[in-house]
Amino acid sequence: MRLRNIPRAEGTLREHPAVIKRPEDQRGCWGQVFGNRNPVRIEIGMGKGRFLLHMAKARPDINFVGIERYSSVLLRAVEKYDAEEFKDMQNVRFICIDARKIEEVFAPGEVDRIYLNFSDPWPKARHAKRRLTSAEFLERYGKVLAPSGRLEFKTDNTELFNFSLEQIRQSGWLLEQFTYDLHHNEEMNRGNIMTEYEEKFSSRGNPIHKLVAVQNSGRPQQRGDAASAETEGKKD
Repeated sequence: MRLRNIPRAEGTLREHPAVIKRPEDQRGCWGQVFGNRNPVRIEIGMGKGRFLLHMAKARPDINFVGIERYSSVLLRAVEKYDAEEFKDMQNVRFICIDARKIEEVFAPGEVDRIYLNFSDPWPKARHAKRRLTSAEFLERYGKVLAPSGRLEFKTDNTELFNFSLEQIRQSGWLLEQFTYDLHHNEEMNRGNIMTEYEEKFSSRGNPIHKLVAVQNSGRPQQRGDAASAETEGKKD
């Protein structure tokens, strides 16, 4: 899908105080950016920002950085941030970069959690490395995540989800939890904040898949819920 260019996006983002213009200059210094030592969590490909902003509102003790590649998309998140509902919220910043550059923006261990929500599935096999849950991206995440840091991923695309599960295992990560039907998994759905896409897809009856992973520290892997285990058994 072609993104609509918004001519005013660049100027608006350049002037907005919550948008970090040279994020690479803040590498290792995000505590200074927020003025506290609270954990830093990032959402890669945040779209219009609904998930990030509601997370930040619910958790004022956590700092959130929204990452979006396209300025016209980031503009929508910034405009949402300026709405009365989120006015004066100080634990949110935005950056406009390609996700492949996160190691240039965050120092080793500087990130507490990474959220990936309804990422582009890049369905063609030759584009697999572009998927945000590919082994190449997992390696990047591992370099900026704290030892106890987590990766959380949601999608309605079953093929992408199965690919992600396999990539996590092959990359030596620990799969803590996963489900093929988030909204019917009481434990994993507790406190869930829906994205725009999640609300749209689930309203159509599409089950939402979710996984939580950490870098493996030698602990045994956990399986998902009963439906997930059954699907896995069919795959093996």
